[in-house]
Amino acid sequence: MKILIVLTYYRPHISGLTIYAERIATALARRGHHVTVLTSQFDSTLPLEEMMEGVRIIRVPVLMRLSKGVIMPKFGYLASKLVKENDVVQLHLPQFDAAGVALRGRLLKKPTVITYHCDLQLPPGLFNRVANIAVLLMNDLAARFTHRIVTYTDDYARHSKYTRRFMRKVQVIAPPVVLPEISETEKIEFNRKHNPKRQHPVIGMAARFATEKGVEVLLKAMPAIIENHPNALFQFVGPYQHIIGEEQYFERLKPEIEKFERSGNWKFLGSMSPKQMSGFYANLDLLVLPSLNTTEAFGLVQIEAMMNGVPCVTSNLPGVRQPVSVHGMGEIFAIGDSQELADKVLAVLDNVEAKRVPKVDFSRYSPDLIAQKYEELFEKIKLEL
Repeated sequence: MKILIVLTYYRPHISGLTIYAERIATALARRGHHVTVLTSQFDSTLPLEEMMEGVRIIRVPVLMRLSKGVIMPKFGYLASKLVKENDVVQLHLPQFDAAGVALRGRLLKKPTVITYHCDLQLPPGLFNRVANIAVLLMNDLAARFTHRIVTYTDDYARHSKYTRRFMRKVQVIAPPVVLPEISETEKIEFNRKHNPKRQHPVIGMAARFATEKGVEVLLKAMPAIIENHPNALFQFVGPYQHIIGEEQYFERLKPEIEKFERSGNWKFLGSMSPKQMSGFYANLDLLVLPSLNTTEAFGLVQIEAMMNGVPCVTSNLPGVRQPVSVHGMGEIFAIGDSQELADKVLAVLDNVEAKRVPKVDFSRYSPDLIAQKYEELFEKIKLEL
């Protein structure tokens, strides 16, 4: 099967959406499909075309950037060409360009599936409000043209303003989650490098430094946690500087973070490879996910942490609360409530062993199984056309 995958940002960009897209693309390629990814050349140093892990990547030059969006004059031509060349189309939303691709798939009778990752809520500001309306309009059109909409959980699908209007098209497929195994020596080396003073407990947050991630909620909770655990170390993994559209957010929180850096309680670890992430999770006592709105729909990092026996404390957002609810590894706190976050973190730290469930079966997140479910969905749509 020839499969076209379309999204605005692909690797080396880092986000839950791009990680999902990469995992499903490579899994489909491993299963013998010809997979092409159409995406933006968001960094002018990236090649316009390359092969990566069996996946053909075609990047469209970017004329200009509008907040987190990109303007690509050549996109329409390439989209038309590639939709014709491929058998099926998978679109990752939110995405401004998705409507045109979905329409092409509909007109050419190519099974077209949207994987809907989250609602879009850009930071405050007049321009972002206009951009938000434009993307929502295009996403709405894409939903009308597409044959199916895949979401991670039924919980999120029924609460999202977007998907709940198209429930007859919704199909729930769990997200693909996988991490490389590492040796005990590698785990020890990671801890030696990133926690040289052997501080304890180690509380992690893995995300892009973005408004919706709720970093300020964690910062406000930290004094109460540190009061009980003076040597607590908070490690932030992920890109945190010069994030497109989030520069002002980082600058606003920077003084508070620097205060905790000086006290030795906060450490930025930066972006990490999958193997390094395995080392990160292996040395955590707890992972926090203080996300604030439906731009967060699940939190793949929760499953990655749980696979390493690490409990999570997460906000009570639709979809996001599902890993803790389903697997029973951690606690859920009220959205944006720093005091409750601190209370739940302390409760889990005081009873870590009771919260760990190392024998949980995580096979439902296998990329190979998820790829198989997409294959079955594409074949089902073919029979309907």
